[in-house]
Amino acid sequence: MKVLLLNGSPHAKGCTYTALEEIATVLHGHGIETELLHIGAPSVPGCLGCGKCKGGAPCIIDDGVNALAARLEEFDGMVVGSPIYYAGPSGQCTAFLDRLFYSASHKLSGKPGAAIVSCRRGGASAGFDRLNKYFSICSMPIVTSQYWNQVHGNSPEEVLQDEEGMQTMRTLAQNMAWLLKCIEAGKTAGVPLPKQEPKVRTNFIR
Repeated sequence: MKVLLLNGSPHAKGCTYTALEEIATVLHGHGIETELLHIGAPSVPGCLGCGKCKGGAPCIIDDGVNALAARLEEFDGMVVGSPIYYAGPSGQCTAFLDRLFYSASHKLSGKPGAAIVSCRRGGASAGFDRLNKYFSICSMPIVTSQYWNQVHGNSPEEVLQDEEGMQTMRTLAQNMAWLLKCIEAGKTAGVPLPKQEPKVRTNFIR
């Protein structure tokens, strides 16, 4: 089993990375591989709303989004981490996720997802909610912890001093490992993923 860890911070080895590394350590203890991908730099173009990716085609902006979309089958779960800017995730993180989930959501359905946020002081819960919406619109089971998945600090050293936050990361990783093993056991026992109906799209104004 393998979990993708997405670092949506502009800083490759900052506070968000510190929290993701804590998660990776616990997952490795369960024999679960991880891959950390830094998506927070350089700048990531946002979705153009052109619709060219409908039907499974790649995004017309050929960058790291397409490169990851082509590899999603390798991963059994996903953790997205972002710092909090103005009570929301980083712009690079949301631009990347907007395009990834719009063009490749069919490759993510049924895979557990979790969001974590890094915050100096406030706005964590709003950003956390924003990230979870990617999973909830995509039939991905959302992995939770003992508290909302957040760490606090203005540097990696301060994040390490956030004992509750770091414990929250470890509990999240334990829950992710447990759910992945349950899904694997279900597959072995012949329990299929839920059958999806054809999507219905309703406009409110006709």
